[in-house]
Amino acid sequence: MPYTENVHFTRTRDYMTDDQRFASRRTDVISFETDVLTSDLTLGGTVVADLLASISTTDADFVVKVIDVFPDDFKYAGATTNQSRDAGGPYPMGGYQMLVRGEIMRGRFRKSFAIPEAFKPNKIERVKFELPDVAHTFQKGHKLMIQIQSSWFPLADRNPQKFVNIYECDDSDFQKAAIRIYHDGTNSSSIILPVLK
Repeated sequence: MPYTENVHFTRTRDYMTDDQRFASRRTDVISFETDVLTSDLTLGGTVVADLLASISTTDADFVVKVIDVFPDDFKYAGATTNQSRDAGGPYPMGGYQMLVRGEIMRGRFRKSFAIPEAFKPNKIERVKFELPDVAHTFQKGHKLMIQIQSSWFPLADRNPQKFVNIYECDDSDFQKAAIRIYHDGTNSSSIILPVLK
């Protein structure tokens, strides 16, 4: 899963404002969103990801993103619509998915940063970690979205999905993994938000 939809020779800082719609269309990203907000929702503080997950291999990464989804008909005052398919004109802001916060956790460090631990394939395990502090108001008419994915390349190096020394592994160590995030009555993942109002 790339960190941006565009192709670049070098990593850019523009990902912080990139529209995340490209990610929510992918089959390897799971997205959850609220209904349209009927009043402003202000977050201030630490976001906690508390995931219950299983993987088919022995290691994986977990990326959690908090996103502000703009209304489908949103446009800035005074903006004109670009009727052609040519480049130029204002960016179509209707439905824009703005990255508010995001963080990655390498699964092997889910219990301790000092002592990495392999996953047992297909066993449900807790992966709990904090995202950087947030101070953001989701305005009335917007939605709050959570996206969960398993890589964020090249912001984070690729995980071979195998409990090996990543700095010494080779191409043969990289393998596909089935990663499941549980959100049912028995095993319920959650994102704990610091709601101020």
